[in-house]
Amino acid sequence: MQTETPDYKAVKDKQRAGWETGDYPRVGNTLQIIAERLTEAAQVHAGDKVLDVACGQGNAAMSAARRFATATGVDYAANLLVQGQVRAEAEQLPVNFVEGDAEDLPCEDSEFDVSLSTVGVMFAPDQFRAAAELVRVTRQGGRIALASWTPESLVGGMFKVIGKYAPPPPAGVVSPMLWGTEDRLAELFGDKVEWIALNRRTFDFCYHSADHFSEWFRQYYGPITRLAGTLDETARARFAADLAEVAGRYNQADDGTLLAPGEYLEAVGIRR
Repeated sequence: MQTETPDYKAVKDKQRAGWETGDYPRVGNTLQIIAERLTEAAQVHAGDKVLDVACGQGNAAMSAARRFATATGVDYAANLLVQGQVRAEAEQLPVNFVEGDAEDLPCEDSEFDVSLSTVGVMFAPDQFRAAAELVRVTRQGGRIALASWTPESLVGGMFKVIGKYAPPPPAGVVSPMLWGTEDRLAELFGDKVEWIALNRRTFDFCYHSADHFSEWFRQYYGPITRLAGTLDETARARFAADLAEVAGRYNQADDGTLLAPGEYLEAVGIRR
């Protein structure tokens, strides 16, 4: 029996509209430490040609540029690239931002020494094609390094909440959280990448409270902002409460604030 191929373009068009809603860098900027850890784990050094795939506002690209690498960031959301350029100029970091699709990178074969992605490429709907593109643009012997939320993480729980309120994805489009598992990376990359480090790490979400977390993501995290705008008043209130409940479930603070670890998989591999 044949399985119908999803309309990936339609999925990406909806995704792009989501990322261009709200003000994602207000969330993404808080995640900078993940990129700093990843560039260190990938042993990015001066002179490397480094690609940041699905770069958003450029966390990993800017981290690579701080190490005097030649850094390029690619994303399909043009507004995020503009904000990345502003950030890079403010910090006097030479980063080349290019509009492009993670599933069809505007790059030459074997162009880069290191290809990075921090909780970005995992959202590409055609996961096998996105993985193939990472392999294609990385030279043999170069490094591919990824930071991806795990299914069990706070973010995994948040996306389960989103799934309660959003229309179901087309058949064949699977959860982006699978990138945060060793088994899925083995499926996606096969023998093209030798994974030399697979470490589960945590990022601490720090907010005034669980309700503040919910409000911040509803206001600024584009896909959630866009979804909330489609709900009626009663559903929006339930959605807000459900997001706060997820954050509170992971909270380790005892002073009324929120300090909630979010688990992610840090994967570093050699391109064969």
